[in-house]
Amino acid sequence: MKIQSIRGTRDILPDQIQQWHYVYDILKRTSEKYGFEEYRTPIFEKTEVFKRSIGEETDIVNKEMYTFLDKGGDSITLRPEMTAAIVRSIIQNNLNQIHNIIRVWYFGPFFRYERPQKGRLRQFHQYGAELIGSPFPEADAEIIDLAISIINDFGIKDYQLLINSLGNSVSRQNYKSALVEYFNSNIEHLSQESKQRLISNPLRILDSKDPSEKDVISNAPSVLDYFDSESRDHFELVLELLKSSGINYEISPQLVRGLDYYSHTVFELRSNALGSQDSFAGGGRYDELFSQMGEKPTPAVGFAMGIERLLLILEQSALIPVFPSKIDFYIVIQSNDYLSFARKVANILRENGYKVIIELARRSFKSQMRDANKVQSKYAAIIGEQEFADNSVAIKNMETSEQIVYTLDNLQKTFKK
Repeated sequence: MKIQSIRGTRDILPDQIQQWHYVYDILKRTSEKYGFEEYRTPIFEKTEVFKRSIGEETDIVNKEMYTFLDKGGDSITLRPEMTAAIVRSIIQNNLNQIHNIIRVWYFGPFFRYERPQKGRLRQFHQYGAELIGSPFPEADAEIIDLAISIINDFGIKDYQLLINSLGNSVSRQNYKSALVEYFNSNIEHLSQESKQRLISNPLRILDSKDPSEKDVISNAPSVLDYFDSESRDHFELVLELLKSSGINYEISPQLVRGLDYYSHTVFELRSNALGSQDSFAGGGRYDELFSQMGEKPTPAVGFAMGIERLLLILEQSALIPVFPSKIDFYIVIQSNDYLSFARKVANILRENGYKVIIELARRSFKSQMRDANKVQSKYAAIIGEQEFADNSVAIKNMETSEQIVYTLDNLQKTFKK
């Protein structure tokens, strides 16, 4: 019986990897335009990192985390998200004591045990950016501006930006009290899961995807009605700054995001190209996360974008370019007696910056030429009896069929990048 990959994971094959490189390069380039630097953390962390930050009552902690005991008896979790890991790392390395403002971005694999579906896997990939150190609305606007700039750099037109605010801790507590009163009076319309959330975290009910709860949630009190002046001023300036940048948005009072550490601005990006699972990016402000992780309060805002979903949007919108041939030269050898000479030719071309394949299967001349066509090599570097005797190589243009013989000295001089 053949061993299959684990459900909810996928292989990224050689003919697909160019798409991933393309996506990574644009994310890197756009992030650097905004002064963000790449950041990498381990793929697994102590479980406490995520339990303390994400929240004990979230689906991620309760149902989705890949958690296990290592050989030392410590509880380890494959990272389900990146923000908590970056905050842990920043605290550990005292970066928030060294830098006034920290701008970082990341790209990598993450893990959640959930039902695999279109654009959602158990091992998935995300890009994200975190802006740490500013409590002001202009930081919220900057991180949203970065997200929109990324979308624009990919050429994506079909998307919607939904935005909301959870207010500061005082406003949020007042709103929670109003939600508890409202949902208690409509408890017969709540699922069992939402009834549990009513006790642990009533805001999470607004994030329910249960269709039977749609009406009761849509009629729930709006957080916007419970803002104090600070929360209102913060949100209004974010919206004003987005308008000044020409960014269109839709205020969505039911938008809360799924994690416990958010406050003030939250936002989400959606695309019709994804069907019902239309969200492909989201984030917001998390000023209280550093204190939850045992550090002094530190303002921060960020977002994450799902790469598998981004690729689906690009494919649906025909926005992935056709990539050129990856191979420059295929060295065709007419006799095994020429192996050492062929390797010498290959090294000359490789040192000059070319991508070179050398024959390794001792096939016939015809089979080698067929393979050169199959891999879409630009040139065939042919070494036959005459070429070997003359210390030369015949270079055939695979598109035009033009063939020119070069000595090794001329080869080195002619084919320089």
